[in-house]
Amino acid sequence: MSPSSLSTAGVLLITVPLVAFGGVSLLSFLMRNVPGYLDNPVRRGLWRAGHAHAGVLVLFGLVAMLYVDQASLPEAVKGLTRTLIVAAPILMPLGFFLSVVRPSDTKPSRLIWLTVVGGVCLAVGTLTLGIGLL
Repeated sequence: MSPSSLSTAGVLLITVPLVAFGGVSLLSFLMRNVPGYLDNPVRRGLWRAGHAHAGVLVLFGLVAMLYVDQASLPEAVKGLTRTLIVAAPILMPLGFFLSVVRPSDTKPSRLIWLTVVGGVCLAVGTLTLGIGLL
């Protein structure tokens, strides 16, 4: 692996304990019956989605880093691809979590658009990587 892919993978690996901490936090909300979580289905659903997307996308990003160096792409495009793929597990969960920050929020705020931006980053990054591997 190139030094760039290794450092990107290192950053992704550092986020794994954060995702685990998030899971423990959600579990504690369930066990302690925290107001604004169990009694707010919108917040509960979006926070669960944020946690799930974070975990899956971090793992996806780690696997993708193995392929970036194998792609027939210019170095600048490889760097952009790494950035786009790593942006997704940051932006998408942030959108889910931050769009319903207050326990009383019953609908997502405009910050939910961070999930769309993260999805676009994921789509463009993986499409670029896929084309570079063909």
